[in-house]
Amino acid sequence: MNWRVGLWAYAPIVLWLVVIFFLSSPAGAMTETSRIIGPLLQFFFPDMPYETRQIIHGYVRKAAHFAEYAILAFLALRALSMSASGFLQKWRYILAILFVVAIASIDEFNQSFEASRTGALSDVLLDISGGAAMILLLWLLRWPRARAV
Repeated sequence: MNWRVGLWAYAPIVLWLVVIFFLSSPAGAMTETSRIIGPLLQFFFPDMPYETRQIIHGYVRKAAHFAEYAILAFLALRALSMSASGFLQKWRYILAILFVVAIASIDEFNQSFEASRTGALSDVLLDISGGAAMILLLWLLRWPRARAV
């Protein structure tokens, strides 16, 4: 593989991993994200009770977990699909989900050492479900074309 092709394939994954690990730092704690999400909810729904805003804030954070790992799965599958290796091409869907599982596990393990964060198995499962949903979607979108050939 040409170094430019490799860079084009794998650099987005590295950049996205930086985003994921930044968000798993204290800067991504609920107290920090409430500085953005809270005022937005207050602006759009001024009469919403504080408790309801907190519940919605929690849902937004969980949706972000799902989306973060869906994007990671997309980028991993994209990179593996661009690979010159027949092995990586053949097993790209399985390797992409294994990559998502590994990063989600490492991310939550890392968070368990942060005082302002918690590492939760439920978040790992949510992350994996986001990655798996993206991989399934991409497989379904590709499957009819691959079968027609």
